[in-house]
Amino acid sequence: MAPQLRPAPAPPASPDLPPPPGRTALATGVVALGGLLFGFDTGVISGALLFLKDQLALNSFQEGAVISALLLGAAVGALAGARPADRFGRRKALIGIAATFTVGLLLATSAPDFPTLLAARAVLGLAVGSASTIVPLYLAEIAPPRLRGRMITVNQILLTVGILVSYLVNLAFADEGDWRAMFAVGLVPSVAMLIGTFLVPETPAWLDGRTSRPRAARPAPLLGAPGARAALLIGVTLAAVQQFGGINSIIYYAPSIMARAGLPAGSSIGYSVAIGTVNVLLTVAAIPLIDRVGRRPLLLCSLAGMAVSLAALGSVLGPAHPGPVGDAVALVAMTSYVGAFAIGLGPVFWILAAEIFPPESRARGTGLCALVNWAANFVVGQAFLPTADAIGERWVFWFFAAVSLGAVVFVARRVPETKNRSLDEIQHALSTR
Repeated sequence: MAPQLRPAPAPPASPDLPPPPGRTALATGVVALGGLLFGFDTGVISGALLFLKDQLALNSFQEGAVISALLLGAAVGALAGARPADRFGRRKALIGIAATFTVGLLLATSAPDFPTLLAARAVLGLAVGSASTIVPLYLAEIAPPRLRGRMITVNQILLTVGILVSYLVNLAFADEGDWRAMFAVGLVPSVAMLIGTFLVPETPAWLDGRTSRPRAARPAPLLGAPGARAALLIGVTLAAVQQFGGINSIIYYAPSIMARAGLPAGSSIGYSVAIGTVNVLLTVAAIPLIDRVGRRPLLLCSLAGMAVSLAALGSVLGPAHPGPVGDAVALVAMTSYVGAFAIGLGPVFWILAAEIFPPESRARGTGLCALVNWAANFVVGQAFLPTADAIGERWVFWFFAAVSLGAVVFVARRVPETKNRSLDEIQHALSTR
């Protein structure tokens, strides 16, 4: 009688193995609400500030502090969120982020004075910064390689949708001047995220890391391997380029720029809605391209388009009115710039930041990239108007164009293609470059 063969043992689970499709879709939808809240809480202050500054009797310094509190809180939250995500898991970190969003919005909605509003904005900043780190990280770790770019881009889409929704909410409550209602709308997605995160799975990569090393083991140093060093160089460089390429000078100050170019000022909220719409539409257009065309081609085309648009915008800004042709060039250049950013650098930076670090330092590496991004955001937001007044708008935009052009060279030389590669394959590629 022939001996019976025992079945071969099943191979160990891969850290890249995603949850079942149904749970993956649920998790993507719930977790990406963090991106929507990121965008909403960043944009809603632009309309709310028009009304709350009078009701709370804010001076110009206090107005700037209300805006800056979120940016500084986000810089802290971007890095601080990494440690609990590594220690307690991505899912528990997301629950904490959703709870922080909810607390911050409740504080902002009920704020009776400037100190309370300032504290609310700082709390929201902690949530925004942590979400900018942990949301794309979570999506990267649950996604199959062939869909990873698209799934992380869902977060970027909801970020741009959140900005647009905040502008529309501002527009809806502008006649009544009800700034508390503007903040209160954000409670709908924050509570939905808080409830939903209790239903999503933990990422396989984090679970694998917990079972493959002792609980007391310390995480490896961030720069402990050649692949990690290469990843850090790529991540922090693109983080800085995303902001010093000028995107938030357009998002924050589009109406002022248009007025300086000689165009009618009109409604500042109306201009913001138009810019927000272009941002959303072109980010959506990036979805089928991220995993089909690849990260590198999109980055190269995006940065080149940004450089050309910024150079054209700078050429028509100056002390003299540029005339009707110059007005048209300014509008087209600004719109094409936002489109070029939205279809490439906007989503691709966050995808790469979540893909390129080794598992033992992925949360901390992504957090450091987000920290650099938020710090650069703060610098650009605070320095844009004073610098433009000192040296002229055209030189500021030509500087942004030079940064974008230099980034084309950097991407061509340093950034590997990551589409359709597992996270382990990406590490191998970075280690051998």
